[in-house]
Amino acid sequence: MDAQGRGRADDIDPADQWVLNPHTGDYELRLTPSAGQSGVPSPRRAAPRGGGQRRDSPQGGGGGRRDVPPQRRRREAPAVQEQGPGRRRSRPKKKSKAKKIMLWTSGGMAMVVLVGAGFGYWYWEHLNGNITSQDVVGAKDGFAKDEAINILVMGTDKRTGKGNEGYGDKGSVGHADTNVLLHVSKDRTNATALSIPRDLVVDVPDCQVKQPDGSLKTIKGTPNVRFNTSLGQDDRDPGCVMKTVKAVTGITVDHFMTADFNAVKTLSSAVGGVSVCVGKDVNDPDSHLKLSAGTHNLQGEQALAFLRTRHSFGNQGDLDRIKVQQQFLGSLARKMSSSDTLTNPRKLTSLAEAATKALTVDKGIGSLNSLKDLALEIRKVPPKNLSFTTVPVIDNPAEPTPVTVVVNPTAGPPVFDAIKNDVSLTETKKKQKEKQDAKLKGPKSAASAVRVNIYNGSGRTGAAQETLTELQNTEGVLKSSQMGNKPNQAKTSLEYAPDQADQARRLADIMGLPASALKEGKSEKNDQGLPAMTLILGGDFKGAGTPVDGASAKAPEVDKTTADKAVCAK
Repeated sequence: MDAQGRGRADDIDPADQWVLNPHTGDYELRLTPSAGQSGVPSPRRAAPRGGGQRRDSPQGGGGGRRDVPPQRRRREAPAVQEQGPGRRRSRPKKKSKAKKIMLWTSGGMAMVVLVGAGFGYWYWEHLNGNITSQDVVGAKDGFAKDEAINILVMGTDKRTGKGNEGYGDKGSVGHADTNVLLHVSKDRTNATALSIPRDLVVDVPDCQVKQPDGSLKTIKGTPNVRFNTSLGQDDRDPGCVMKTVKAVTGITVDHFMTADFNAVKTLSSAVGGVSVCVGKDVNDPDSHLKLSAGTHNLQGEQALAFLRTRHSFGNQGDLDRIKVQQQFLGSLARKMSSSDTLTNPRKLTSLAEAATKALTVDKGIGSLNSLKDLALEIRKVPPKNLSFTTVPVIDNPAEPTPVTVVVNPTAGPPVFDAIKNDVSLTETKKKQKEKQDAKLKGPKSAASAVRVNIYNGSGRTGAAQETLTELQNTEGVLKSSQMGNKPNQAKTSLEYAPDQADQARRLADIMGLPASALKEGKSEKNDQGLPAMTLILGGDFKGAGTPVDGASAKAPEVDKTTADKAVCAK
């Protein structure tokens, strides 16, 4: 009998055999007993099947289960024993099934998170690597979320590169054949997409192009040529097109995007097709567009053919093709903002791939973060307030049989001024207008109490001094100071601290400033070291004593469509 009086060694229950595991410091069950080891009693397991008889009492008799002896105090850990010929290593204690499941589940989840994070980072970098950017003169470094944005979107007729083969003039340098100036309002309630005809006759100004070594090359301008030659011709880059737009419209362009023929195919396919409507059967052998009257979902080659056709609708000219392109862009905008696209991971992934590969952008927005933020800003504009219109034109009077057009001298400037002054061509939310107008309501200080620093950002020489003289000599605003020049800006602005609101209202009343010109912010010091408001004269400044009505102007009457409505091309 052993020290516990249990009988023969071969009758010892394996559940009684517990030894120290030197690797863990815990006692563990050893299924094969070894001579000279004392067991540490623990809660009993059932005896092994086959051969081993259950012991029901310390005497070993009967058919019932014996009492379990009380738990002994754990002994001091014995010295580590070397493994000998007749000795096996102790087996580690088995974990319960529940614990195994828990460990496998938590481990699996950790792996999923790590792999998902790694894949997400890899995919983000992959998309970032898709983007092609170009450093051009005139593009801004990023954009501000509290300012209006002007983006020039160009479609080129470049025939080189994968997916662009077989479309006519293979030697084209990539002219600006489709041009849309997208103006997104400061408050993001509206946007205007202004199409510029490629056959518009303009004076292309001198421009500078950045060379690979960082130097600048000046390209001489060309008078009395088609607008589309402002890109590609004589090695002109998108910065030259941006400068041409400014020369023609007076509107400063912040950024550009260019797309080739292949971009149309990939983007239209990525969203699952773009819905278009034609009011008659179409069979154009030049663009290979063949459609029956009615609504069609176009993608790939068909989408490109729809945009390229110029012999199927209206007077079969470029102006009618522009209307068809505007219809397509409006439908594409609806499709991209639809829940069917935004909640479909496959479409979103395809769209991200197509967009990052298809577009070339300026360095200022040449990262995935910037493009994502820009897309989120544009998406704030409701489709009903996204207007499509075209530069008002007339036939070129210098041509006996006109094939080109020029800006309509009567109808053109009001459209350009509306965009410069952030005026919507559609009726925006009433609450937004009421909120703006509320800035002009309230008490007004005396003119003698108004302290203001005047800066010239109009581009007009002497504007700040002219205004200072008018305010001091005619209006009684004696605490005004002329502070010099600021970078040119489209609109006049007045920034003031909260406790200067009554002064701001008085100055707005004197100068005819619109509510949109007023911005609550902070004051600065005047030349006497006292807090003063900041007045920056903008491009809407007409002269001292003339009201700066800017954004309070009414929208001009123009032929336009909006992105929320589908129209049929005829």
